[in-house]
Amino acid sequence: MTSLIASVRAHDEAARFLAGPGDFELDRADHGEEVHLASGARLEGFAGDAAGGTYFFCGDCGEERPVLYADSEGRAALVAVGLPELLRLLLVAPWWRDCTAFTVEQSGQLAAEYLADQPDLVLERDRAAATLGLDLPSEAEALARLREVALGAGRDFVLVLTPEGEPYEPLFTGP
Repeated sequence: MTSLIASVRAHDEAARFLAGPGDFELDRADHGEEVHLASGARLEGFAGDAAGGTYFFCGDCGEERPVLYADSEGRAALVAVGLPELLRLLLVAPWWRDCTAFTVEQSGQLAAEYLADQPDLVLERDRAAATLGLDLPSEAEALARLREVALGAGRDFVLVLTPEGEPYEPLFTGP
C-alpha cells in the first residue's frame, strides 16, 4: 500500500491544493525549536506551514499515528489521529486554525473569505481528494472530530519546549 505522503508527493495537483488553501507542505518539517512530548513518546516532524508551524507524528506506527500541530507562537494541539484524518480536515476546512468555536456557522464565514479569493476551491478540493483516494466528511463532521481530538485525547499530548522545560499553550480551549 502506497503511503499518503508518497501519494501527495507524486500528485502535483493534490500537493498544490494542500500547500495553497491547506497551508500544508511536506518540505517544511523542521520546527526550528527543540521540543518533545511530556509523555516521552516519539515525536517526528513531517510537514509544516508558511507561518512556521509544524505537524508532528506522535509515537510509532507509520501514518496512522496521532498528529500534533504546533504553531510558531508557542501553541499546540492534537488535530488528528492519523494522516488520512488530517488530510480530510485540511481538504474540508483548510481554515481550521481559525475555527475556534468548531461550528459550521463560523466555518462558513471563514469559507466565504477563501471562496472569494479562490472560486474553484470546492472543485479543486474534490479533485485532490479523489486523487488521494480520500472520502470527505461533511464540514460539521470534520469540525466535530477536530474538537473531539483536540479537547479530548489531545490532553495527553503536551508539547514541551525542551531548553526551558515549559509546555506549549493549548491551541484550542474548551467551552
